[in-house]
Amino acid sequence: MSTITPEESEASPPLRSHRCGELRASDDNRTVSLCGWVQRRRDHGGLRFVDLRDGSGLVQLVSRKGSPVHAALERIAFESVVRAHGRVILREPGQVNAELPTGEVEVQLAQVEVLGPCTELPFSPIARTLPSEEIRLRHRYLDLRRRALRDNILLRARVIASLRRRMEALGFVEIQTPILTASSPEGARDFLVPARTQPGAFYALPQAPQQYKQLLMCAGFERYFQIAPCFRDEDARADRSPGEFYQLDLEMAFATQDEVFATIEPVLEGVFREHSSATATPAPFPRIPYREALERYGSDKPDLRNPLTMRDVTAACTATSMRLLSGASKRGEVVRAIPIPGEPPRALFDRAVQQARELGAGGLSWIAGSPGAARGTLAKHLQPDEHRALLAAAGASAGEALLLLIGPEARLRVWGAKLLAWAGESLSLVEQDAFRLCWIVDYPMYERDPESGRIEFSHNPFSMPQGGLEALRSQPPLSVLAHQYDIVCNGVELSSGAIRNHRPDVMLEAFRIAGYGREEVEARFGGLLRAFQHGAPPHGGLAPGVDRIVMLLAGAENIREVIAFPMSAGARDLMMGAPAPVDAAQLRELGLALAEADPS
Repeated sequence: MSTITPEESEASPPLRSHRCGELRASDDNRTVSLCGWVQRRRDHGGLRFVDLRDGSGLVQLVSRKGSPVHAALERIAFESVVRAHGRVILREPGQVNAELPTGEVEVQLAQVEVLGPCTELPFSPIARTLPSEEIRLRHRYLDLRRRALRDNILLRARVIASLRRRMEALGFVEIQTPILTASSPEGARDFLVPARTQPGAFYALPQAPQQYKQLLMCAGFERYFQIAPCFRDEDARADRSPGEFYQLDLEMAFATQDEVFATIEPVLEGVFREHSSATATPAPFPRIPYREALERYGSDKPDLRNPLTMRDVTAACTATSMRLLSGASKRGEVVRAIPIPGEPPRALFDRAVQQARELGAGGLSWIAGSPGAARGTLAKHLQPDEHRALLAAAGASAGEALLLLIGPEARLRVWGAKLLAWAGESLSLVEQDAFRLCWIVDYPMYERDPESGRIEFSHNPFSMPQGGLEALRSQPPLSVLAHQYDIVCNGVELSSGAIRNHRPDVMLEAFRIAGYGREEVEARFGGLLRAFQHGAPPHGGLAPGVDRIVMLLAGAENIREVIAFPMSAGARDLMMGAPAPVDAAQLRELGLALAEADPS
């Protein structure tokens, strides 16, 4: 068998000598070959200008009437891919484009070759008005040519590289965990994959690498991370992509909650500072207990750029002479007050009342001014001392106004959270150009399902209860707190995490309370349970969402704007046509049959 060396083979010249965005004044009089997309064409008398774009940027090409390429340029459709050959020349002083890195030069064309012609476009990637999202997703490869979207994807790449670099510097080892795994109660529906070799059995795509990273701790890999793909059959939201997402998954052995926080805080703060000119919360981040977050912000995802908070003033209201307030606790309701700084005009309170009605809160009461000289819907019903007591309970000064919400606690949280956001924006109090991070801590271990009444895990079933086995055995389940925590930025949850349950006895008891018998735990989580029986270290971790971090940094309103090939809000890949039916032969091979649709 003979071989041909590179020297003996017929060498083919490279398609290009330079990238479009690289050319500068120092390249004057240089002969170059460029490749890219035809973005614009302009005719100015005997001159024809073309903007040629590639991944590095854009450069202007020019041809003169009578040259061989002049007529050819007119026949080339926009967004066609061409190879251009010519000489770099300096632009005339009055023609320099200071906003373009290549704005001092242009390429005088000698030859042009169409490498990839473009037919009629469904939309132009440089148009100021965009088509519907459905059209953009159907032609995502074209949408990705848009500068804004391209910048988001490049930002994403830089963020992932930064996260990886920072984790490696801290001694974390990147390890990939399986994609085909077993179903796990992570809180969402699994995507199931039928096993061809085992008819009737299914793999599940991982909602998170939870069990595997705990097994790595048991194996002695004390600091693990990966940029992990996760799969959850959930409905789309502005900050949640249906189907799949990526997270910075990490776990640490022999770590307390404080040590986990101290490790990840500089990573996140550094990423936000590195990729944005906005300020970021310096470590250590504030810590807010879960129940306090619900009471003060109406949510466990508070936006700390907004200084407004709620206060529970139910107790102070019982002593008032106004029945609407004094009888709240007897009716099973609570009263929350929102202190408003300054002296807002009457029109703001009128808008606040209307906003509350639109939220479904019924009515909103308010009082402003000093005790004894107050105005508002409560002014005639409260004595000066009652007004002072309300101000004190709300943590407000004598000159501040109060918005009062009354209602069932669960519904009032929703109303209050939305009203806080509205008031903060209306009063221009929300901090701009800032990333405000905080921890939400002390989550309840269990909650009661409102429909079935069953006790179930509220967050992560693999978390260590505060107080360990003793707490599980001696406390009512709904009073047990867990070593669980979330990290929140600007009202967006970036991550959930926990100090894990590494004790077999504690794990079995925790699952028993949630309705899982020993046999079921051994069947579903046997690998983890056995690992705990063979020397498991205390460990903990979390998994900040990469998509959400990039979304915040990019200032995008929807998470699909920072994902190269996202699904639609209806969980469909409009470009590839997924999900799609499969033929009968594939179903037979998998041992599956489709059930007939229920006519009802």
